[in-house]
This record gives sequence, C-alpha cells and structure tokens, in this order.
Amino acid sequence: MKPDEIKKLDAYFKRMFNPQMVVKARPRKNDSAEVYLGEEFLGVVYIDDEDGDRSYNFSMAILDVDL
Repeated sequence: MKPDEIKKLDAYFKRMFNPQMVVKARPRKNDSAEVYLGEEFLGVVYIDDEDGDRSYNFSMAILDVDL
C-alpha cells in the first residue's frame, strides 16, 4: 500500500472511529496495512481492486475471551 493511501486511511479511521487509531504499513506486504488503537493491534485493511473499482476492506478478529 502506498504511503499516501495509508495517510488517507489513517485520517479516515481517526475521524470516523477514534483519534488514537493508527494505520501502519505491513512489513513485506504491499496489499494491506495494519490498524492499531494505541499499541493494541485491531486488524488489517486490505485493498480490493476488483472490476476496476478500488475499495478497502477492514478485517478484525474478535476472540471469544474478549467478549
């Protein structure tokens, strides 16, 4: 994922959910970025380029012990 895309996603997550959310590049991966709330890992944002329409999918696993 390009640095300008990460900046835009970072601003979006901060504005929509929480100012403490941070989007970071993933090591050795260029099709996704990691999302954190402070130091806590929340999930991954993936690029979806299907049919020429670019979109982003946020995937967050919720463990049973966290409920």
